[in-house]
Amino acid sequence: MSPDSLGPELLALAAAVVAALMVGPLWRRGIAVRAAALTACLVTAAATALLWVNRQVDTYPTWASLLGSEPAAAVPVTAAGGAGRGTVTTMTVTGPASGLTLPMYVYLPPGYDQRSGLRYPVVEAFHGYPGSPVQWFNGLHAAGVLDAEIGAGRMAPTVVLFPYQTPDPALDTECTNLPGGPQTETFLTVDVPAAAEARFRIRTDAAGWGLIGYSAGGYCAADLLLRHPTEYAAGAALSGYATPGIRVGHGAEDTGYNLLWRLAHLPVPAVSLYLGCARTDRHPMRDTAALAVAARAPLSVTTSYLGGGGHNMRTWQALEAPAFDWLSTSLGRPLHSAAPPPKVQDR
Repeated sequence: MSPDSLGPELLALAAAVVAALMVGPLWRRGIAVRAAALTACLVTAAATALLWVNRQVDTYPTWASLLGSEPAAAVPVTAAGGAGRGTVTTMTVTGPASGLTLPMYVYLPPGYDQRSGLRYPVVEAFHGYPGSPVQWFNGLHAAGVLDAEIGAGRMAPTVVLFPYQTPDPALDTECTNLPGGPQTETFLTVDVPAAAEARFRIRTDAAGWGLIGYSAGGYCAADLLLRHPTEYAAGAALSGYATPGIRVGHGAEDTGYNLLWRLAHLPVPAVSLYLGCARTDRHPMRDTAALAVAARAPLSVTTSYLGGGGHNMRTWQALEAPAFDWLSTSLGRPLHSAAPPPKVQDR
């Protein structure tokens, strides 16, 4: 059983109930026993709560990652494959530019193996914090959503990359390059594309590359799009925001990594940005509205608002398919290529 499964949570809950029931019989057996019983209650209750949270956000998908012996790990995800369905494989991205080595999930669209003459558009998908790419599959059911949208013709066959954003699940980088810390921006914009282009039949031009993310990943998608317009053509931010939730260093969180500051003080790139959130989600709603007002040509901004909901999985589930469809219409289609495709070996 993995730490993000139901089993450990139920075991912790059972232990918490037992610990609570034992308080009464043990209460008169001295101060030391009484303190131990109360401590057991607190520990088991806290463990139950933490395991429940981890099931929601998939920060620690393996016991090794939870115990710190494995900073980021690729674990099996639900993607059946078969007729009309894509497949999900994993690969390790060894980043010479960033110095980071992290696993990554890759969704290959239906028919990928049979379309030897095609190179596909690509979308990089970013998770929230705390969280991991596993949440895209367990919480947002990304493989099934992509299968449905591609099968219905609302989305072109597309390769989707689901990278980790930090080697340490407890460290929030907001997809930035931290002074003296992980160079996550370089990893995601240089090392991940290079590794994917070397292994898969994908487009290598900016018109074929897009970004998507939710919560902190939504900020990442919007920020990296504006900062790297020669590498990406479009980005979709779901419940994102305009400023990083961390101190980047050298005041960069108030200048270069502040999206509103960039739009006011730097040249505006010719890219397309999709901003979606729930109207009741105050912080993303405020920043989404501000970004829509601040945007000007040649930047194109599309907004989508949900009447209800909040900063949660249900909101992102509602926004997910329309955002992927919008991205597909904003990116180039699969292209025929005379170059021999790289060989793909599933891990």
